[in-house]
Amino acid sequence: MEKEMLELSSDHMTKMEEDHNHQLSSSSFSPMAVPRIMTRSKGGLVTMPFIIANESLEKVASYGLLPNMTFYLMKDYRMGVTTAQNLLFYWSSATNFLPLVGAFIADSYLGRFLVIGFGSIFSFLGAVLLWLTAMIPKARPSPCDLSVQACKSATPAQYTLLVSSFMLMSIGAGGVRPCSLAFGANQFDKPDNPNNKRVLETFFNWYYASAMISVLIAMTGIVYLQDHMGWKVGFGVPAIIMFFSGLLFFLASPLYIKQKASKNLFSRLVQVIVVAYKNRKVAYPSENSGYHHNKGSEFSVPTNKLRFLNKACIIKCPEDVKQDGVAVDPWNLRTVEQVEDLKSLIRVMPLWSTGIMISINLSQSSFPLLQANSMNRHITKSIEIPAGSFGMFTIIALTIWLVLYDRAILPLASRIRGKPVRLGTRERMGIGIFFSCMAMLISGIIEHIRRGKAIKQGLLNNPEGVVAMSAMWLIPQHCLNGIAEAFNAIGQTEFYYSELPKSMSSIAAAMFGLGMAVANLLASVILSNVDNLTKREGKESWVSSNINRGRYENYYWLLAIMTGFNLLYFMVCSWAYGPCVENMSKKMVEGDGDMPQENVSSPLRPLPA
Repeated sequence: MEKEMLELSSDHMTKMEEDHNHQLSSSSFSPMAVPRIMTRSKGGLVTMPFIIANESLEKVASYGLLPNMTFYLMKDYRMGVTTAQNLLFYWSSATNFLPLVGAFIADSYLGRFLVIGFGSIFSFLGAVLLWLTAMIPKARPSPCDLSVQACKSATPAQYTLLVSSFMLMSIGAGGVRPCSLAFGANQFDKPDNPNNKRVLETFFNWYYASAMISVLIAMTGIVYLQDHMGWKVGFGVPAIIMFFSGLLFFLASPLYIKQKASKNLFSRLVQVIVVAYKNRKVAYPSENSGYHHNKGSEFSVPTNKLRFLNKACIIKCPEDVKQDGVAVDPWNLRTVEQVEDLKSLIRVMPLWSTGIMISINLSQSSFPLLQANSMNRHITKSIEIPAGSFGMFTIIALTIWLVLYDRAILPLASRIRGKPVRLGTRERMGIGIFFSCMAMLISGIIEHIRRGKAIKQGLLNNPEGVVAMSAMWLIPQHCLNGIAEAFNAIGQTEFYYSELPKSMSSIAAAMFGLGMAVANLLASVILSNVDNLTKREGKESWVSSNINRGRYENYYWLLAIMTGFNLLYFMVCSWAYGPCVENMSKKMVEGDGDMPQENVSSPLRPLPA
């Protein structure tokens, strides 16, 4: 049947070509005839502004809502700092986890275009719902004076409306963020074009540059609007931006190359586990021919590591394999290659877990915000940095360090040594953990000094008072966080890409985001336990809503101690992992001409999360 369809299609195409040639010969090439004949190919550079605008505007809107959200929850919803921060932890966790779901749906069912489209719609609806909480007085608790009366907290309906807006925006991010870059690459991926590689590089450079600029605009422009024009304008502008994000994306719909969904790698990995469990009582074959593998594969038999998974590729009877070498039922038999793919994923998981602690440190948004709000933020008498904008120093430090590292430090070190110098991915991951530990240590020291000055100035019971101390003292801890992320986050991503098979590149790209999702949940557990344990017997909690009565420095130092132990854990995991692919790459870079070219992994520069 398929052969007949191909023949019919071929005959149809031949007839169309004949009609086309006849039309050309009889038209004498008049100007009016040309437009009817020529058709424009889809994709290409014309789609780049629409795709980049969709992603960039979504980032401006969503990232701009986060810095000041603690103030909104504490003042308008009268939440304590612990409750507010935990809610933001859950929101961030959902935002980091749902892109995995979005990538799975896009690759397996709907395709990237529809997932980005639905994601843009959900993001817009979530932003509108959040804006309505500021516009409608009954959508949040009624205003009152805490010094005069006991204020009512948010009702279940009001709380549900707020959380629903967060969830809709998380679902939207789960649709846009995992698919935007890959969808854009699809528009330029034309192997027959000799300039294909250069065009792709141009797109990637513009994509990452626009994403970085979007985050900076969000942390300055949107935060400024919220501080000076209130929540109605501060939440309304992101909603408008979300609308234009989706509108621009859909306007270019006729221009896009829309690839159909294909089978997802996640399902194949699950099948390996299921088949291995179903065959747990099957004996291992005595001969190497008893395993199912692809023809011409470098793996004819599975490795002995994690040997129990090898049962997923054991051929129980010849009827399980078709004549073309494909398994009859993928839920009863998998290939050696697929088993080894799962093993490689399991092997990197211990090192993946070491990145969770640094993500916990980076997710602490409420406490630096309250610190900055209680300090003198003036650069000059007329210029004041908003408290929610101090996070931009993390992004600036990250960007500057990457430029210095790639363009100055490594070339200088290479000149001194007389040969190419580069730090391995695991070395960078460890350095990042060390800098994160230093960031928490410095944060605690600065907070200890700030609190001491606040008490001396009689502000112990006045958390709204401004301490006679410049908020510029907070810049070092933000810069250390930026350098830590530059080393660890990028090192992690490069490590996954170099160690996992090429067939698992989508999983390699998703692992860092998954780590951040887990980190947000664990950060909530740590914060809740610290709050509950330190406020026993009527004592003031370390993480009290009154920053001057709390002991935020102790909380920072606790995170620093945990990060120190995490560094030791990283060293053990790195030692247990043994040699990796990048060691072979390093040998070739240093001049070993016998190393195969395919073992050299190119560096990757992902956007920091």
